[in-house]
Amino acid sequence: MDGEDVTGRLRHICLSLPEAVEKPFGGHTAPSFRIRDKLFLMTGEDGASMTFKAGPGVQEALVSSDPERFFVPAYVGAKGWVGARLDVEQDWDEIAGLVEDSYRLIAPKRLVALLNRPV
Repeated sequence: MDGEDVTGRLRHICLSLPEAVEKPFGGHTAPSFRIRDKLFLMTGEDGASMTFKAGPGVQEALVSSDPERFFVPAYVGAKGWVGARLDVEQDWDEIAGLVEDSYRLIAPKRLVALLNRPV
């Protein structure tokens, strides 16, 4: 899958979440996604990776179970964020779930409640 497909797929996952917006991080040009101006997903400038917030223990579990796909990112890794390589084969259902979990950790409770309602 080329970089444009990966970015498009991530964009679709992120922007389907209530009130999520795309806004670059700092001086970077790579897509980043926020809720109420708080980051829940950043992509690398080279498009080969993304980082997302995870709950306690998730980073260690993902990195130890599949180091080919997941890693501890610089700077934000110490705060529990997880890196995922996008230049390897990924399980996109799993990625969508991890992105939604990151959103749930950042978003206000009112918006998280919208995800919990039956469609």
